[in-house]
Amino acid sequence: MNAPSSTYGLSREARNLHWLLANLVEEVPGVRSVVVVSTDGLMLLSSDTRHHAAAGSADPSVQDGPKGSSADLATIVSGLGSLTLGAAKLMDAGSVKQTMVAMDEGSLFVMSISDGSLLGVHATPDCDMTVVAYHMALFVGRAGHVLTPELRNELRRSLEHAQ
Repeated sequence: MNAPSSTYGLSREARNLHWLLANLVEEVPGVRSVVVVSTDGLMLLSSDTRHHAAAGSADPSVQDGPKGSSADLATIVSGLGSLTLGAAKLMDAGSVKQTMVAMDEGSLFVMSISDGSLLGVHATPDCDMTVVAYHMALFVGRAGHVLTPELRNELRRSLEHAQ
């Protein structure tokens, strides 16, 4: 799989994260959209093709994720992450590893990456939750050690220029 053209000019680590994210969406059955959100709630990575110049013929009016855009998913993921972190503190339960919300028409998974960053996945209601969680854990394992403050800044800048 080729990296989206919007990754040209980015560091090897940033291109690798883009590739890992795209691979998660393409290879895991039932995954609709994916975002990575920084500790301050800002979207760093998105599977939304409208953020990539390589979208080309993709119809931006066709959406398979939550209403609106990946920014909406990022907001939901950030809010849910904050809520569960608060609950864990209140319950003196340690850190939150993963949150899963099952709905009639979809599922939402949120997993901690590093330094408060979060991986959010919106999936179909019939997805195999164990497969989604497994692939999310693989992503987190590969992304966690490279998601430095410098890389987060680079990813933010690349999203700002793509919009």
